[in-house]
Amino acid sequence: MFDDFHAQDRWSKTDVHCLYQGLVVAIATRHADAVDVKFLANGKPVTIALPHRAWEEYQTRTGKVITDSLAIQIAGHYLKTAIETGEHTGQEMYSLTVAETMQHLDVALEELLAPTKS
Repeated sequence: MFDDFHAQDRWSKTDVHCLYQGLVVAIATRHADAVDVKFLANGKPVTIALPHRAWEEYQTRTGKVITDSLAIQIAGHYLKTAIETGEHTGQEMYSLTVAETMQHLDVALEELLAPTKS
């Protein structure tokens, strides 16, 4: 759902095609306590950094873990929202807080689990 999507840029009204590229544990690459979810937005790299503490928070709240697939959905939902609200200003990296991660997780899960309309 949010691994290959289109969003309309709020300011330019152009279509932005976002395509998931990969997950990287940022401890190894940036010495950061996060998981980097990489996308291409119209061919330009964009990384959404999700804090490891969100995994702990989610497990405490639900007893479940954030899977790789769910992390992609969280980051993709954030990116789509940022593009559509004008918050995406062409930066190459966005770092979410635990609260932001949980908010996007909740909305992404809601959309994923919503019945499809026929």
